[in-house]
Amino acid sequence: MKLSHGDSVIVTAGKDKGKKGTIMRVLAEQNRVIVSGVNMVTKHVKKTTQEAGKKIKFEVSLHASNVAILDPKTGKATRIGYKVDKASGKKTRIAKGSGSTLERTKVAADASDKVATKSEKPGKKSPFWKKVGFGSDVTAVGTEGANADANATATPIPAHRSGGRGS
Repeated sequence: MKLSHGDSVIVTAGKDKGKKGTIMRVLAEQNRVIVSGVNMVTKHVKKTTQEAGKKIKFEVSLHASNVAILDPKTGKATRIGYKVDKASGKKTRIAKGSGSTLERTKVAADASDKVATKSEKPGKKSPFWKKVGFGSDVTAVGTEGANADANATATPIPAHRSGGRGS
């Protein structure tokens, strides 16, 4: 894909035609880009016992064919080409309209771009049975027997002693 993170683009088709923004994320597998302030969607989040209901506005991806990069000289939409330097063999992006070079901007890694793993999901609590110790090898703090300190090899008390149904 010729577009990269941090490029200034203009939307050429769709409901936001003519809007300008910078690329926040490139989804190369789907040939889509997320542009800041463009293609905004509102999501309604239902209230819970801990939080009130709210509306969240965020950007949704656009197809890469619906955006064009802005020419740094003219400020208009242009196509992207490549030029290979014969001496060094380096390949650089150029704007087809004016011939100026398009530098790839270095954008610092943002915490919002990082995908949360299973254990890092916000608002996700560990189940009750894991906290208490059911179904695991966790044992109670005490040991059986009157002299627990002297009897180090005593069998530990299990965390849950179920005598049958309902007891």
